[in-house]
Amino acid sequence: MKLQHRIALISVAAAAVAGFVYSQIYIHEKNRHEIKEIAEELALTWKEQLDLTEAQTLMLQDAIIEYTIKKNEVINSSLGTNQQVRKLQAIQRSEYNSLKRFLDEDQFENYISLNKQLTRKS
Repeated sequence: MKLQHRIALISVAAAAVAGFVYSQIYIHEKNRHEIKEIAEELALTWKEQLDLTEAQTLMLQDAIIEYTIKKNEVINSSLGTNQQVRKLQAIQRSEYNSLKRFLDEDQFENYISLNKQLTRKS
C-alpha cells in the first residue's frame, strides 16, 4: 500500500472518530441541559414542600442531577434486570446518605414520605 493511501485511510478514520466523538459530546450536553432544567423545577418544588433554604435547594438540585445521571446509566446499560435493580438500590442508598448531609431530620423524613406517595401515584 502506498504512503498516500495509508495517509488517506488514516485521515478518513480520524474524521469518522472525530465525528462520533463530537456527536456523543453534543448529545451528552443536550441531555445534561434537559436534566438540569428538570432538576431546577424539581428543586423549587421540593423547596416549597420541605421549606428549604437557598443553599439546601442548590445542593438538592446538584444531587438530583448527579443521581439522575447515575440511574439513567444503569437503566440504559445492558445489565440484567436483577443487576439493574441491585445497582439502582445502591444508588438510592447513596442518594439518601447524600441528602441526609444537608437536610435536617424532619425535612428528610418528609422527603421520603412525599417521594413514596408520588411513586405510588405514578
